Amino acid sequence: MFTFLSKEVRDGLEQARKQSLRKGNRLSVHSDGQVHRILRLWETGFELEHRAGLRGLVDVYDGPRHLSHCLIVKSDEGDGQYRYEFKRATPARDQAPVDFVLNDVAPAALIPRYQ
Repeated sequence: MFTFLSKEVRDGLEQARKQSLRKGNRLSVHSDGQVHRILRLWETGFELEHRAGLRGLVDVYDGPRHLSHCLIVKSDEGDGQYRYEFKRATPARDQAPVDFVLNDVAPAALIPRYQ
């Protein structure tokens, strides 16, 4: 498709594509106090636009919402985009896990006894 377009037009199209990915995406990865925008996220990894030097444990966010804690490794780079793969991705929880079985028929409220 790009064989008949000039180099300037191809560069402009590529720049517009990257800008649209950045604008429409709220996903980010946080590591050591640094925040990096995620271009694409899939089940087994994500892609960044620039070299971030990420390794080890990171946190993935969708805007202000914490999605997961991840252990990552760099897998591939090409066309100015850097791909990272998850070794482990644990969904973030807002409550601590319990070590007992929760009763499904717990009362919704207590009714006081009148004397």
